[in-house]
Amino acid sequence: MVNVLKDIFNRIKADPENIQFTNKDIEPLYYAASTAKILIIGQAPGKRAQNTKIIWNDRSGTRLREWMGVSDDTFYNSGKIAVLPLDFYFPGKGKSGDLPPREGFAPKWHAQIIKAMPDIELTLLVGSYAQRYYLKTNSQMTLTDIVKNYRSYLPDYFPLVHPSPRNQIWIKKNPWFEEKVLPDLKEYIYQIL
Repeated sequence: MVNVLKDIFNRIKADPENIQFTNKDIEPLYYAASTAKILIIGQAPGKRAQNTKIIWNDRSGTRLREWMGVSDDTFYNSGKIAVLPLDFYFPGKGKSGDLPPREGFAPKWHAQIIKAMPDIELTLLVGSYAQRYYLKTNSQMTLTDIVKNYRSYLPDYFPLVHPSPRNQIWIKKNPWFEEKVLPDLKEYIYQIL
C-alpha cells in the first residue's frame, strides 16, 4: 500500500491542474497511511500549513486536536490518523477568509487514496464543504442541523463545525456542541485508537 500511496502522490504532483504549484516547489499537503483508522476531511490547507508543510499547523489544528482528545504526537506520528482536505493546496485568500477548495479535486483523488487505507473506521467531516461533498446534503440543511444530528451519520461519519477561531461565536451560540458532541467525539476516537 505504501507504494500505491507514493504513486498517487507523484501523480497528484504531475497532474497538469497542479503544475502551477509543483513548479513553485509546493507539494500536495495531506497525510495518508495504510495503517490509518481515523480520517479527517476538511476544506484545504491554510497558508501557514502550506508554508510549513505541516497539515493543521495553526490555531484551528490545535483546537481540533483538543476536540479529538489527542496529542500532537498521536496526531502527527502514530500512523493512525489520516488527513485529506478537499484540495491539497492553499486556495488563496478571499474577502472573508480562505477561498473554497477547487471543484473537481476531491472526486479525482479521494477515492483512490481512501482505497489504499482499508482500516478507516471513522471519518471526521470538518466544516460545510466536507459535509456537503460526503453527505450529499440538500441546500436547506444548515451546518448547525448537520452537526446537531451527528449521530444519524455514525458510524461512518462524524460531522463537525470548523475549529477556526472565526467560529467562536457559533460555538457560544450552540453550547450543546461542547456539552454533548465533543465528549462523544473524544469517546469514539479513544475507542478506535
